[in-house]
Amino acid sequence: GREVLGPGLAEIATRHPCVGDVRGVGAFWALDLVTDRDTKAMLPPAALAEVVSACTSAGLLPFSNTNRIHVVPPCTMSDEEAREGLAILDEALKAGDAHVA
Repeated sequence: GREVLGPGLAEIATRHPCVGDVRGVGAFWALDLVTDRDTKAMLPPAALAEVVSACTSAGLLPFSNTNRIHVVPPCTMSDEEAREGLAILDEALKAGDAHVA
């Protein structure tokens, strides 16, 4: 979490205006997806579905709830596998960026 997931998600957040917050510890992280970082207006369900669809199309099965993507990989995952999943998520978040005000 401290070496790969946390820093990787923080870096992803800098590139995607739809990411309103990143938080987590160990192998449990969450990204709040928003349409406006200042007001924290939640990304609508249809837009979240687009992000999830982009993830699954690329082979990543995310857990989503309300306006959040939860990053909860198996604890046996390698650093390389974690980075691969982060790259897929990074690309998929472009679908959420399209809904930012």
